[in-house]
Amino acid sequence: MTQEKTYFAHETAVIDDGCRIGEGTKIWHFSHVMTGAVIGKKCNLGQNVVVSPDVVLGDNVKVQNNVSIYTGVICEDDVFLGPSMVFTNIVNPRSAVIRRDQYLETRVGRGASIGANATIICGNPIGAWSFIGAGAVVTREVLPYALVVGNPSRQVGWMSKYGHRLEFGEDGTAMCPESGEKYELKNNQVKKIT
Repeated sequence: MTQEKTYFAHETAVIDDGCRIGEGTKIWHFSHVMTGAVIGKKCNLGQNVVVSPDVVLGDNVKVQNNVSIYTGVICEDDVFLGPSMVFTNIVNPRSAVIRRDQYLETRVGRGASIGANATIICGNPIGAWSFIGAGAVVTREVLPYALVVGNPSRQVGWMSKYGHRLEFGEDGTAMCPESGEKYELKNNQVKKIT
C-alpha cells in the first residue's frame, strides 16, 4: 500500500523512489529529487533545483531557482538558499579522478540565508541565523549571526534573526529594529538575550 502524497510536485519535476518529502512541501518545474534525499515539511524548491542523494533539508527551507544541493549538505530548519547559489562537495575536484568517497559534510545552521550566486566551499559550517551576501565565496566557517560578503568572504557585521544588521553599543548589546529582540556580543559571539 502506498502512502498518500502530502506534498506538491509540478508535472515536470522528477522525484526518484526512496525519497522522504514532508507535508506541504512544493517542488516546482524541472526539479529533480534523488533517491535517499530527505526534505522536511513546508519547504519550497524553485525551478531547476537538484537535490542529490542523502541530502537533508529541514522544515520550511526555501530553495530558489537553479540551485544544486549536493550529497553532504545538511540544511537545518528555516534556511534560505538564494537563486543560483552553489554548494561544492569536493575540495579538489578533477574530472579524471573519482572522489565520491571523499565528499565533505556542509551543515547550514537554522535560519541561515545564503544570497544569490554565493558559493559555499564544502566542509565549512554555516552558523545559525548567519547571512551570506550575494556573490560571496565562503572558504571558512561562518559564525552564528555573522554577516559575510566578498571573495573570499569576510565578516563585516552581525545580523538579527529577522535579517537586520545589528549595531552594538558600548555596553555590547544591540536591538533588532523589527522584532525588538535584544542581542549581546561577547568574545566574538552573538547571542539573543530577550
